[in-house]
Amino acid sequence: MSDADFRDYITIEDQEGHERQYAVEALFDMEDQSYALLSSEEETILMRVEGDDEDRYLVGITDEEEKDAILSAYEIAVEAAPAD
Repeated sequence: MSDADFRDYITIEDQEGHERQYAVEALFDMEDQSYALLSSEEETILMRVEGDDEDRYLVGITDEEEKDAILSAYEIAVEAAPAD
């Protein structure tokens, strides 16, 4: 079985109404905030998870500095504790 067989997928609709399917690469918390790292054949995106346990939704991160800082911290954490 490939890694793709074990992934969760999510469909996201953009502001123009176009739907695109993404694989959930990672869900992680950082500084009291939850994030989702998603990938498709064309791109990898980082989104903030908001809401409570009963009503969760994804919000795009538009601040490039914030996005870069979160991804850098995530990469450092993964390198420090790689998955088996």
